[in-house]
Amino acid sequence: MTPDALALLYAACRQCYSAHAAADIMDAARAAAETDKQVAFVRAVVASGHESPLEHVSFSFGVEGVSRALTHQLVRHRIASYSQQSQRYVNAEHFDYIEPPSIAADPEAHAVFVRIMEEVRTAYSRLLACARRRGVSGEQANQDARFILPQATETKIVVTMNCRQLLHFFRERCCTRAQWEIRSLAGRMLDVCRRELPAVFENAGAKCEQLGYCPEGEKFTCSRYPVRRR
Repeated sequence: MTPDALALLYAACRQCYSAHAAADIMDAARAAAETDKQVAFVRAVVASGHESPLEHVSFSFGVEGVSRALTHQLVRHRIASYSQQSQRYVNAEHFDYIEPPSIAADPEAHAVFVRIMEEVRTAYSRLLACARRRGVSGEQANQDARFILPQATETKIVVTMNCRQLLHFFRERCCTRAQWEIRSLAGRMLDVCRRELPAVFENAGAKCEQLGYCPEGEKFTCSRYPVRRR
């Protein structure tokens, strides 16, 4: 998390309404023994919908044990920075994979899933062996063999988002309509944000929780909140 996050947010918010320099406001905020005033002010700004000052503070997460299916969704959140494990530079002969709970709970489906994963592992290794016979190895061999790796392949990624984008991310991905894996990730990220910066994130979550109604319509609602009637 950005150092002195609360003091920085307080200074950024105050700057909009103060003749003093932001540096002076922040120095005073850092020196203050009591932070209740800062928390209350930042909380009120967030509640008012004035979210642009929140872009000055960001969180970075090291994420692992997730699938490529998840990260394909994650990187669609464009106001963020990503550094993902490369399948070109990292050999994947012994790749781990993520199995959906619905498949794991069905013995027949589970057996099919595991068999396919093992077949892909074998095929990947054979493709690398073929490349080595042609005198190709390392990243040059990996970059072509990776074409057969499934979306279930485990990956690792570093994600940085500012607070404003995180609020948007939680509105969309904490929704019960979000895919189960990214919803789980969003929930764990939200837990961290609430613990570290409650003034901003104490009421964050699915968009219905802020709106008081479900904007998804009759067809897609989970019925936690009433659908808005036009």
